[in-house]
Amino acid sequence: MTAHITLKEQVQERYGAIAEQHLSPAAAAPIELLEARPQAEVSCCGPAGGCCSPGDSAQDVSLAQALYQEADISGLPDSVTLASLGCGNPTAIASLQPGETVLDLGSGGGIDCFISAKFVGSTGRVIGVDMTDRMLALANQNKAKLGLTNVEFRKGEIEDLPVESNTVDVIISNCVINLSPDKAAVFREAFRVLKPGGRFAVSDMVTEGEWPEQLKANVGAWAGCITGAIDQQDYLQQMREAGFVDVAVESRSSYGLEDLDSLDKASQETLLKDLERSAIPADVRLYSARIVARKPTA
Repeated sequence: MTAHITLKEQVQERYGAIAEQHLSPAAAAPIELLEARPQAEVSCCGPAGGCCSPGDSAQDVSLAQALYQEADISGLPDSVTLASLGCGNPTAIASLQPGETVLDLGSGGGIDCFISAKFVGSTGRVIGVDMTDRMLALANQNKAKLGLTNVEFRKGEIEDLPVESNTVDVIISNCVINLSPDKAAVFREAFRVLKPGGRFAVSDMVTEGEWPEQLKANVGAWAGCITGAIDQQDYLQQMREAGFVDVAVESRSSYGLEDLDSLDKASQETLLKDLERSAIPADVRLYSARIVARKPTA
């Protein structure tokens, strides 16, 4: 339990610091204003940067542009695109439709929520859940800039979602589930909140092979979306055990740990920030995967 708390604190500090770079002073409101309640109407696998890690501004822009279609991110402020920390684009595989309710697990600065809002329209609804206060503040700041009324952000943990059962049409997530020390709980909660027939579409980090225990204990590498990644087959099996069907990896991209010398300097520095090169096992491969599934209709 202590290790999990330490890991959670490390993750919150890492992403809170990233959010702080894009927060205006007015957005740093007391967290009670950002709790999980509806409001009144009023980032990875590319060579430019690292998953879940901030680069410089030019790198982050390139990362957002690499992951998303121009039409998707057009009109989004820099405080959205520069805070993008994903490893893919889950909205591209979610087949979102007007009127649907979408839930984003670990919504960060809100980029995938805001893109989803375009697809579901004014008759739809998008809920972002995040446990980091400063990320919630940033997401709400960005929401206000965009003037959106069909998006809300809730404070909570993805292992214990502040969402009612059987109320969500589609769950998305972008390079977040790998950060959880209890992925089985995440999948159980996702299954619970989905409506019968609901869809699950995420981008996440997975491996072929298992990290040694000493690397799993490296909280910096875990918080950097590296050593929290589990073997792909284990990941998919945990989803099936939670009740999901039609579980599949739609596509995946290598993250480069097996051939560091082929990567550009910026990517090497990102990957090795929290890991010693000599500690990376030769038989483990790291991937960014696009994973889909659904909840049975009955």
